[in-house]
Amino acid sequence: MQELKSVYNKEELLNNAVGLLKNLIEIPSFSKDEFNTSVEIENFFKKHQIPTKRFKNNIWAVNKHFDVFKPSVLLNTHHDTVKPNKAYTLDPFVPIEKEGKLFGLGSNDAGASLVSMAQVFLHFYDKEDLKYNLVIALTAEEEISGFDGIEALFPQLPNIELAIVGEPTQMNLAIAEKGLLVIDGEMKGTPSHAAHPNDDNSIVKCMQDLQNILSFKFPKVSEYLGEVKVTLSGIHAGVQHNVVPESCNFTLDVRVTDEYSNQEAFEIIQSQMKSTLKARSFRLNSSKIEMDHPFVKAGIEVGRTTYGSPTSSDQAIIPCTSVKIGPGDSRRSHTADEFIYIHEIEEGIEIYISILEKVL
Repeated sequence: MQELKSVYNKEELLNNAVGLLKNLIEIPSFSKDEFNTSVEIENFFKKHQIPTKRFKNNIWAVNKHFDVFKPSVLLNTHHDTVKPNKAYTLDPFVPIEKEGKLFGLGSNDAGASLVSMAQVFLHFYDKEDLKYNLVIALTAEEEISGFDGIEALFPQLPNIELAIVGEPTQMNLAIAEKGLLVIDGEMKGTPSHAAHPNDDNSIVKCMQDLQNILSFKFPKVSEYLGEVKVTLSGIHAGVQHNVVPESCNFTLDVRVTDEYSNQEAFEIIQSQMKSTLKARSFRLNSSKIEMDHPFVKAGIEVGRTTYGSPTSSDQAIIPCTSVKIGPGDSRRSHTADEFIYIHEIEEGIEIYISILEKVL
């Protein structure tokens, strides 16, 4: 395919991206409180004469020559952030650029993806005769897997054939992503005075139950994501030393592979335990894109690698084929003094465009 020319050169796209990211860093945008960043995003597109649509705190737009008879490719990432942790030494809401880095809350997760995707949308916005429409949706509540983000917006979008989800992957292709299943459990026993014999101690019974499930191996192992991972992330029982409690409560964090639905994983875990279990939600299922998908093949052609991601994202609630790719490193996400390298933003814009030029 002949290379598409843009009205913006590389330097302009990078300057646009860095400027927008600095503006976003200055605006607190905790989950469910993203209105002000949504306005900043609207203003950015307005400045570039691109009309946008709003649904709650979600901002979206379609390419200039949108054709209802064509399928669409979606660029999606989020503009909400977690709250800064107490180890910050810099002001999380002051963008500081030094030594090739841009510091600030949300710079890596997922501000760099957002501003890179915004430039990619500018690049393709007025192109004619594309095989696919291009849609961009910059959404809310990703950090809490909220109901008013991409999940609420998706039914309003046109026919989406592929969603490209922007998260820090070092611009490599996360072709599979583990789902998340959180389970609260309770083991009942007989309450008693600690001085007397008790063969029905809820804590002891719970420990035995937990040891069983933590050593259990799910039969199917994913080619991309390995084994289902069950982690004990919380346990509580008892209020004083001389009372055996009537119950022991615990929480399991289960990272489910593409070999199982969350419902299937829950049923298997319940079959291996005597405790009473309750899933908080079955919404956040695993996802996978095939290696022979045109986007994956195009990514490999431009030198990107593929891997399975252990972390969850909005992919889990996007009801179509999706792939996760974005600038930055997920190991920096939610850390103190979060930052993104400027060259990572530049690289992100270039790689997104290079892949999409082979697909659109």
